[in-house]
Amino acid sequence: MRVNVVTMFPGFFEGPLDTSIVARAVAGGQLDVVLHDLREHGVGKHRQLDDTPFGGGPGMVMMIEPLASILAPLESTHRVLFTPAGEPMKQATLDDWSGRDDVTFVCGRYEGVDQRVIDLFVDQEVSLGDYVLAGGEVAAAAAIEGIARLLPGVVGNPDSTRSESFRDGLLEEPVYTRPSTYLDQEVPEVLLSGDHGRIEEWRQTQREERTRERRPDLFENGQ
Repeated sequence: MRVNVVTMFPGFFEGPLDTSIVARAVAGGQLDVVLHDLREHGVGKHRQLDDTPFGGGPGMVMMIEPLASILAPLESTHRVLFTPAGEPMKQATLDDWSGRDDVTFVCGRYEGVDQRVIDLFVDQEVSLGDYVLAGGEVAAAAAIEGIARLLPGVVGNPDSTRSESFRDGLLEEPVYTRPSTYLDQEVPEVLLSGDHGRIEEWRQTQREERTRERRPDLFENGQ
């Protein structure tokens, strides 16, 4: 699949795109990431990207012309703006994006973008969480990694992406590996029993208890 990223800072993605699962997906041809430098589409000789808001107020607003010049030709893609005002990005969001051929991520900055950009050129507004960052680049990088690991052939064991947190509305259970004893801390006996029925029952109980304790909102929604 192809992911377009519209950003004022394309250099931000040099590390994320060259590391681990994302680098593997790009090298393997499952993922193509195209960076669109917004500054190249700036207005006037100074390549202006922002201006003061009508009606006054603090901060600057991203102008419509630079964004429109990139997003209009990408109308056949699913265009996503990262903004604190968007819907929360969840696993289901990544599942949806990973099943598409083309997605475009728009990294907002300043106090936001001209509303006409959203009305005319954006299909979905998404937030990484209930907090404010300097821009949408962190969210875009997180989304790209979340998508990459869902693409066929990228993760060594595809079953691992189908049995993780949020798939069934529950958090994952605690996991352990060797040694079985460390500083008097023992791996639960059931995991050493070889009884797969008991093990799965224990895991399901742990998922439910952990979700009820740590994310009651998820637990209540799943009941």
